[in-house]
Amino acid sequence: MKKTNEYKDLTLLGSVIEQYPQEPSREILETFPNKYPENDFIVEFNQEGEFTSICPVTGQPDFADIIIKYIPDEHLIEAKSLKIYLMSYRNKKDFGEFITNNIMEDLWAVCKPVWLEVTGSFRSRGGISWKTVVTKSK
Repeated sequence: MKKTNEYKDLTLLGSVIEQYPQEPSREILETFPNKYPENDFIVEFNQEGEFTSICPVTGQPDFADIIIKYIPDEHLIEAKSLKIYLMSYRNKKDFGEFITNNIMEDLWAVCKPVWLEVTGSFRSRGGISWKTVVTKSK
């Protein structure tokens, strides 16, 4: 697939991934220019049922739905890079509340949106499920 100059920096889109990252890093995330920065529009990503991380105490997997909503400013997040970034949490040992905050901080640093909300809705373990909602705005 030939990419226009406008999207030449998107290295993951259209490529085959030989090996997925073993830990999260904001360097995985790629962005592209917003053609309508004068407009406030909301972009929403939903990763339903496939997100996992590891409880730092028990070593058990935590399953979650991750919902990301943002109003872009100058850049938008490229979806394939976001998918790979979220997959890289599979080996991450931390509590879901901190994972949700980490995702928000990385996305904020990479695309510097007008507004961002990340929700981590973690599945029940031991009869209790939990949800963490983190927001930030300029």
